[in-house]
Formats: sequence, structure tokens, C-alpha cells
Amino acid sequence: MKPATEDTLELAADVLVIGGGLAGTWAASAARRAGASVILADKGYCGTSGVTATAGPGHWWIPPDPASARENAIANRRKTGFGLNEPDWMARILALTWESLPTLEGLYDFSTDENGVKQYRALRGPEYMRALRKLVDSLGVTVLDHSPALELLQRSDGSISGARGVRRQKGGAWQINAGAVVIATGGTSFLSRLLGSHTNTGDGYLMAAEAGAELSGMEFTTYYTAAPVRSTMTRSMSYAFATYYDEDGKVIPMPPGPETTRPLAQAMLKGRVFCDLSRTPEDIRLRVPTISPNFMLPFRRWGIDPYHDRFEVTLHGEGTIRGIGGLRVASDDCSTSVPGLFAAGDAATRELVAGAISGGGNINSAWAVSSGQWAGKGAARFSRSHHSTGGGRVLGQAGLRPSASVRDVDVTGALEAIQSEMLAYDRNIFRSGAKLRRGIASLESAWAEIRPHLRGNSDAPLKARELAAMLATARWCAASALARDESRGMHQRDDRPETDAAFGHRILVGGLDRIWTRADVAAPLELAS
Repeated sequence: MKPATEDTLELAADVLVIGGGLAGTWAASAARRAGASVILADKGYCGTSGVTATAGPGHWWIPPDPASARENAIANRRKTGFGLNEPDWMARILALTWESLPTLEGLYDFSTDENGVKQYRALRGPEYMRALRKLVDSLGVTVLDHSPALELLQRSDGSISGARGVRRQKGGAWQINAGAVVIATGGTSFLSRLLGSHTNTGDGYLMAAEAGAELSGMEFTTYYTAAPVRSTMTRSMSYAFATYYDEDGKVIPMPPGPETTRPLAQAMLKGRVFCDLSRTPEDIRLRVPTISPNFMLPFRRWGIDPYHDRFEVTLHGEGTIRGIGGLRVASDDCSTSVPGLFAAGDAATRELVAGAISGGGNINSAWAVSSGQWAGKGAARFSRSHHSTGGGRVLGQAGLRPSASVRDVDVTGALEAIQSEMLAYDRNIFRSGAKLRRGIASLESAWAEIRPHLRGNSDAPLKARELAAMLATARWCAASALARDESRGMHQRDDRPETDAAFGHRILVGGLDRIWTRADVAAPLELAS
């Protein structure tokens, strides 16, 4: 391990994991246990960065006995997934999650119920991520903190051979030559101020697309979470018991079940919305400080008792974080269509388990635990026949290597265009073909400026790359939403309010300068026995 040049640290490993959140740490541990040498590069500090570290994540946690319990859970999820999820994948996730969480015993202090039974399902995010950092350290994973990746490297045969990035605190660049790479960079909320998501800007999507990977499910990006105004405290569990009021104090009717986004957004387009949490059961109130210890902090600062007082709320868009789109999974080891490139967690599509509706906290967490391990093992296996010697062709384009002359571009305007299409209630929640076509035109206009002319300066290339990634992601989302000419799950088209059997398939999207979409009509993925 020595610098290749004065400014670039060059390292080699069997497996490189990009991203140090929930999926990334599980991927790194699985690859290491499979006998691979592993380097994990995190945009922040592994163990504190990402959305899990600020949350109180639950998991899809169902005992294997009686067998009917899991069978019923899978059947129910199959119904609510609108035909896009697959029972075999759900069964795999339930089994592996059940096996995996108890292995953290000794690293995480699991609570017990009144009968002394260990509680593995719901964990405290900060301590959970701290335990996973201890795990990867104990296994001998090399961790590069504050070292965001900027681009992938590719061998002459088309397989991925590593990545390049920057060292934000120590200065200079890094290059890691690897036998295989796992993308675990999370999704993106398009800088919506969703708690814990500020570093989640879709970087992995762009890097993978530049290598030729396609994405799936990108139309399912209309999940929003309530939070007090002037706050990023997006903790959805407590709002399951909320009562909402308009400015005149009239109760806003909510449909039965968890779907409150559309009626809340409609009310917020008309005026301010308030709520209280007075319907919260006492036992839940007592558990909140343990599960989500930060939830009450803003209320205490403002002198508000949310269980008795009304407070104004807003909605923060979750983009592809609690949306379900991401890189297409091509096999049971979470490989993508690009050899040597694997995807895990929110960087991968969760349609296989969630279907057309959000996986929420529990299914998404179980997916991160499971997909991380499958991707890590798959990458370790691939690396045995693809050694980490040598570098490869650099693949980074937008924000790194402009296709025309470099000049000043309106980066503020580009971000505004992204957020207008991906976060604004009237455009993203209440969709129509006409709105989507106008949005696509706006996003394409921004890309026509960013792609040929934007390059981050040598000291700070990251911001330019993040903007390019969010813009590319927004274009894929809008194109997929237009291609799904129906309403299904969280994707609702006001001009196509019915679910159409002709669209009972997943939709693939890809491309950089020219976006394409097509139906994924292949047979369900075959799973290893």
C-alpha cells in the first residue's frame, strides 16, 4: 500500500465496496468471510453516515415456525405489490434476515421484552451502525472514511476493475484496483432535507450507468414523509397515529391504511396543515425514546408536546430511498448486467420484494441486510477469476470530463429543475402525461448544459458529480413514469387512473445522453438451489 503518485493513493483488493451504510457494511463483512480481501470506501464516516444511522430501523422479521406465518406474509405482500414482486425472493430475504441479526450479539446490545426474549426486529440506528463498523473492523476490512467514489474503472473485456475517488480530509485522490465492485451508495432524495440523506445523491446509479448497467422501477419515487416544518425529523412511525387539520382547524379525512401522501399533499397545496399525535397509544409513547431517541428533540426545543399540542407539518420527498427503484438485479447474487459489478441496498431495485409500493423501513432494512450479503459473496466469488492487478479504463463523464468546452453553467437552475420535477407535490405526486413531458423537456435542457460544459474544479469535483448524478437520476425517473402509462402502486397518473394488465411487468431504463425505456418481460430470476 503506497501512493502511486504524490497525490493519488493506489490500493488493491479482491473486492471494493462503495458505500458504508447498512447494505455496504453487510456486503463488506460477507465478502471478507468468503475469503476476499476487502476495501470499503465511504463518502462519510462508516458507522455514522447514511439514513440508517439516524433512524430506528425495523426489519421484516418473521419466525420460521409455524411455516404458515412466512407463507401468509409473502402472500399478503404479493397482493399489495401489484404483481411486480417475487415470492422466492421474499422467502430468501425472510430466511437470511432471521439468521443474520443474531450474529451481531456482542456488538449490539439487544433489548429484551417482559419475558426476557431478545428483540431483534427493531434496532436503534446509531448503535446498529456503530456495531456494523466494529464488525467490519474486526474482520480486517480496510475502511477509507470521507473518501467518496467518483467513477468506475473497466477492463478491456468489459468487466469492472475498481474505482477512483477523492480523499476529502487527507487530500488528494484514491484509486482502488479490485477484482469486483459492490455499489452500496444508497438512493437519493434529491436533497429534500430528508433526515440522514444529504450525502445520498445517486452517485452509484450514474457510475453504474456509465459502465452500461440499466435501472428498474425508477417510476416509483412518490413516497413522502411528514415532519414538523423547519425540521428534518422525518420519523414515519409516530405519524401513523397523527390527526391532521387544515388552517381552520377542520380535520382532514384520511383513507384507511398507511397511504396519506395524496390527501396531505392536496391539503398542503391549498394551505398550511397542522397535526397532533394524541391518538398514539401509551405503550408506543414509552418506546419512542428508545427506538427513535432524536424524535422528541425539536419538540422539546420549541416547547411543544406533540401528544397534546398541534404543530405545523410538511412533507419531505424520499425519492429512491423509500421509493423502490435502483440498479437492475440480474441474478440471485445481486450482480448487475455489467460483469464484476454488484448492487445492494437502496442502490438496487427493491421491486423483487416490495413490488410497486414502498418497502417502508422493515422490508427495506431486510433487503439491505440480505442483498448486501449476496452481493458481497457474489463479488468475492467473481474476484477469484478476475484479479485486482492493473487499473483499467476510467468511465466517468458528466461533471468530470465535459464533452465540449468548459464554461460556467447554471448549477442552481439545474438543481431547481431537478427538485421541481422530483419533489414538487403537483408534479411528482399528481402525475399526468402532459406534466411528465414538460418535466422531461426541462430536465433534458439542464442536461444539455451540464453534460458538455460542467467540470468540477480539481479541488472539489464532488459537487459537480453529485449534481450530474441527481440530474441523470431525475431523467430516468421521469422517463419511467411516462412509460408506465397507467396507475400502479405508488405511481399514480391522474390521466390514467386505472391499473392496466398490459403493464404488469417491470420497466427498465438506462442511457446517458439518450434515455431509453423498455419492458422487462423476462422470466423471473432463477435462484440457486
